[in-house]
Amino acid sequence: MEPWPETVRWQPVSPDLIKVEALRLGIGVLVVLAGLGLGLALTGHWFFGLALGVVVLLTLWRLTVIVRAVRAWGYAERDNDLLVRHGLLVRRLSIVPYARMQFVDVTAGPLERAFDLATVQLHTAAAASDARVPGLRPAEASRLRDRLTALGEDRAEGL
Repeated sequence: MEPWPETVRWQPVSPDLIKVEALRLGIGVLVVLAGLGLGLALTGHWFFGLALGVVVLLTLWRLTVIVRAVRAWGYAERDNDLLVRHGLLVRRLSIVPYARMQFVDVTAGPLERAFDLATVQLHTAAAASDARVPGLRPAEASRLRDRLTALGEDRAEGL
């Protein structure tokens, strides 16, 4: 059973988010591999070779998870709230009423900008109910930010 409504028309995030997340993973893995490779070259101990193999296998597994996790992200705009879903093992559905939003951020780090992506972050009075939608094209992120801001102002409680 899915925790999110089937009647909602979900908008997916950009598949380019897979590349961004894979690059983030790759940068960290390269540092670990360099350290293990240096340890293997200096000591020749079998442990470093085994660790290199484990890191490669875990990296391949993590890449598979990244692909599935990005495909699990989605958002849907309804009349009174925004739905955000994500998660593989633990599936999460955040429902953010427009009237409860305090402000909306659009951010884009260096890797996101390189792939023409942005993240919309919604802030509410309750920190636990904050939601984010990564992997949006900048134009869509701006449109969503402007729409959420306008809807929040219309409800006269938020933003």
